[in-house]
Amino acid sequence: MPFRSLNDDFSFSLYEKAIALPANDWDAISNKNTIFLEREYLKIVETGEHTKLMSRYVIVYHKGKPCGIIYFQIVDFKAGIFGELMDNQVQDIKSKRLNLFEKYIDSNKDEVLLRLFTCGNNLVSGEYGYLFDKKLGEDQSHTILLKIVEIVSKEEKLARTISAILLKDFHTALQPVELFEEEKYSNFFVEPNLVVEIPAGVDSVANYIALFSKKYRNRAKSIFKSIEGVEIKYLNSEEIKQHEKQIYKLYEGIFEKAKFKLIKLPKDYFSVVKNAFEKEFTVKGYFFEGKLIAFASSFLMPDNSLEAHYIGFDYELNNQYNLYQNILYAMIDEAIKHKRSKVNLGRTAAEIKTTVGAKAENLICYIKPQNTISKLIQKPFISFLQPAEWIPRNPFKEEA
Repeated sequence: MPFRSLNDDFSFSLYEKAIALPANDWDAISNKNTIFLEREYLKIVETGEHTKLMSRYVIVYHKGKPCGIIYFQIVDFKAGIFGELMDNQVQDIKSKRLNLFEKYIDSNKDEVLLRLFTCGNNLVSGEYGYLFDKKLGEDQSHTILLKIVEIVSKEEKLARTISAILLKDFHTALQPVELFEEEKYSNFFVEPNLVVEIPAGVDSVANYIALFSKKYRNRAKSIFKSIEGVEIKYLNSEEIKQHEKQIYKLYEGIFEKAKFKLIKLPKDYFSVVKNAFEKEFTVKGYFFEGKLIAFASSFLMPDNSLEAHYIGFDYELNNQYNLYQNILYAMIDEAIKHKRSKVNLGRTAAEIKTTVGAKAENLICYIKPQNTISKLIQKPFISFLQPAEWIPRNPFKEEA
């Protein structure tokens, strides 16, 4: 789409397909800063089999020169997902309007009820919604961002549907605070991201767990011993294709247990990503008697971190082989081998992740309802997404 003016100095172009993006303009800002805003990755997300996801891309220009990029995902939800939310969160609410809303949901479970307009990527945790030239500063960047969000979201709104705007996964509150308050955004915490910092001088997992207290060191050794007899190997793109059906089945087992089932990956996701990012993307398979019983995928990121991506395992065999905790330690091992400074282990299972040395980093989201009914469900929706209470563990020796 041709340039659209914001003011005398700034304009933007909107695109519906990643393949249509002018490579030089997008790459001038993305600059290989993160895989999740690279055009190749965005093409994979966009062309997957999930019918509920649409993408929009914006390039912002200052006097004709690219100065920012913005990535949107548009997801349509059926009423059924809100039926579950209502059952769990609003039993004590006696609002007449809300009761009517629940009755509507019960009789329209297969009808599209909400169009969620997200600045960011619903498939991964983190700040992957926009990048601006640092010369602009936060105030100016966020003023431009919210103006474009408003313009594009209005154009994408479906008639007679509830709609909401979501800006997702920030490590600190967006500035200036007054701007987001004036624009009627509410912020809230979601489940934290769990991060392992690799201490300087650590060159093996053995060295890493040597920093643990005796209790956790012995526990780690027991976890490693429990997986003896399971073959662990890196999978190339052909092997991923060969085992793709089982990989997806194991992934689905994790997906179905998720608190909020947003978007399911396309079935060929892992092989397609491996083909596009052969060096950066790793998939490990865990085999017992020739059968794939677990897998783990990760990215080597440009910021010298390792990003744990999707995993899957056989729940019936998890206790016997400590599959999940062995996967966590394998992520740390992978980071150490590649001399990475930290491992992003993602959200969920926070307490278990702290037993391997992870620390929690808060994530903040911003939401703006677009009509009366979306305002009505905002409070229970946010409550539904709040992190559950958990106890952080510290496996490291206490400093004298």
